[in-house]
Amino acid sequence: MATHEHYYVPAQSKWPIIATFGMVITVYGLATWFNDLKAARPESHGPYIFFVGGLLLAYMLFGWFGAVIKESRAGLYSPQLDRSFRWGMSWFIFSEVMFFIAFFGALFYVRHISGPALGGEGTKGIAHMLWPNFQFTWPLLHTPDPKLFPPPKEVISPWGLPLVNTILLVSSSVTITIAHHALKKGHRGALKIWLAITVLLGCGFLALQAEEYMHAYHELGLTLGSGIYGATFFMLTGFHGAHVTIGTIILFVMLMRIMKGHFDNEHQFGFEAASWYWHFVDVVWIGLFIFVYVL
Repeated sequence: MATHEHYYVPAQSKWPIIATFGMVITVYGLATWFNDLKAARPESHGPYIFFVGGLLLAYMLFGWFGAVIKESRAGLYSPQLDRSFRWGMSWFIFSEVMFFIAFFGALFYVRHISGPALGGEGTKGIAHMLWPNFQFTWPLLHTPDPKLFPPPKEVISPWGLPLVNTILLVSSSVTITIAHHALKKGHRGALKIWLAITVLLGCGFLALQAEEYMHAYHELGLTLGSGIYGATFFMLTGFHGAHVTIGTIILFVMLMRIMKGHFDNEHQFGFEAASWYWHFVDVVWIGLFIFVYVL
């Protein structure tokens, strides 16, 4: 006779509704902020709206994931539900992959299609009539309209802070893998040490990226308004930095849970999902280092 696994169905929850409001407010605040920057409005309400949305999302994440942890610790989850979690995390990472592919596609389009066309290649149409003396090179240190989009003085060398950050992230992939193996073998002490090192490497990356951004803005003139190079540079590295921030917070939460005795060699998907996400962030950075900084 066929048997069926018990599948836990949680009660109705307020968290999806709070998540919806939080995301709408956050995106609206960010759009308002960017539009006010473009319109040169110094007194913008965008940052405050964005901050309120961020607080709502933080509240939602803390409450929702806290509820999931309590349910998991209570033994309510079956192997079937564990598989659904794995599929969900896999599809989430796939959506993030497509997100960054779109950004890399924009970089490719600028470098190999629209940029050369503005420089007069091909039909030498309207773009060539508007800027007859413009010659396209990458990195773009001479924009078609320097008054509207002042170009940067120079670009960031890949062999300074970007190389150090690459070493930090690649090392963090190694340390979290060691931590994962320690968890599987039940070595709690080694698990805590290697996971703490991973968190510190993530924090070090973020600190160096902040220093790089300040150097770019104040000394190199490389900003979001310095033409398409500045826009694509900060779009790609900024969104990746946001993912590193989220990943570091997730790993810190995993460390706190491990300190409380959570996870064992049989029940560890929360930690495993965090490690998947972190490896994804590391792979994206290698692509950024090659295509944004080096090439």
